[in-house]
Amino acid sequence: MKIKSVEIFRHDLPVKNGPYTMANAEVWALETTLVKLVADNGLVGWGETCPVGPTYAEAHAQGAQAALTQMAPALIGEEVQPLLLNRAMHAALNGHNYAKAAVDIAAHDLLGKHYGVRVADLIGGAARDRVPSYYATGVGAPDEIARIAAAKRDEGYPRLQIKVGGRPVETDIETIRKVWETVSGSGMRLAVDGNRGWTTRDALRVSRECPDIPFVMEQPCNRIEDLQKIRPQVSHAIYMDESGVDLATIIRAAGLGIVDGFGMKVTRIGGLQQMAAFRDMCEALNLPHTCDDSWGGDVIAAACTHVAATVKPALLEGVWLAEPMIETPYSETKGVTIRRGHIDLPTGPGLGIDVDEALFGAPIATF
Repeated sequence: MKIKSVEIFRHDLPVKNGPYTMANAEVWALETTLVKLVADNGLVGWGETCPVGPTYAEAHAQGAQAALTQMAPALIGEEVQPLLLNRAMHAALNGHNYAKAAVDIAAHDLLGKHYGVRVADLIGGAARDRVPSYYATGVGAPDEIARIAAAKRDEGYPRLQIKVGGRPVETDIETIRKVWETVSGSGMRLAVDGNRGWTTRDALRVSRECPDIPFVMEQPCNRIEDLQKIRPQVSHAIYMDESGVDLATIIRAAGLGIVDGFGMKVTRIGGLQQMAAFRDMCEALNLPHTCDDSWGGDVIAAACTHVAATVKPALLEGVWLAEPMIETPYSETKGVTIRRGHIDLPTGPGLGIDVDEALFGAPIATF
């Protein structure tokens, strides 16, 4: 089975009840990029990538579209094998993993449909068919974030991520304390996500002033060197998120012993083929991690859920989806949704979702 054509689409995703606020960004709407791979046997596979604006990471929507346009001609006639396609993409363009991920996801969708199996089965096999999600609050006033924490606790989310940074650290500490007062004793786990917005000084202060609160400190500072500097001085677990840009960096961080786990985005690392390698490395080193993405619709949501289903349950921190903040699903019949803080694995072949192509209009490029 070989690739006959590649089509690239863009689609607007307004943020429901926006904006969504992080330490370094305020998001009202996002442009997602979709890839449609058509095989020579007529089967179709879908992929997607959706950076959270141009400041969250070294990625942006127009960059994804330009990179895909650059690589697409090299994909025509290639066998639909994710590893081989990744090598072909690397030969055609250096870097831009977030764009390559859309092709990789589409290839897995296509291959699963060809063999009549789920993507989870292609990348190792599902350990379970229902995976835990987690809710990320956004940066907000302490009382408001505590209110959200109570609501999400009652909805059944097993984990809450509190966004912090971009404001006085005293306010972040107050927020953490009020959330803990709200969820203590419920079993809900906490992550405090700085999105690179703290200095090392801030991170040290938070850990020292909240020794009684069991939270994970996620990407508090900007650089790997910052994490390396604070690791011996903090009493909380440190997870790497934005700095984990590729497998080489992740292997380096784990080898140095500066992280206790990861918040990992499927598109940032380059797609499901790379994500499976990351999963296996984490299992070998007993490192917990998430399987989520920065933003996106049902295609990304399905991809995250499939890989999460293959993770050793004790190591899966959860799956974050933008689904609660998106107005329109890609499919009325088989969208990916969060229910009681968990996500059911789609059951159909490939990604298991029916994409309504009419939502996206005409492709912006066809090869």
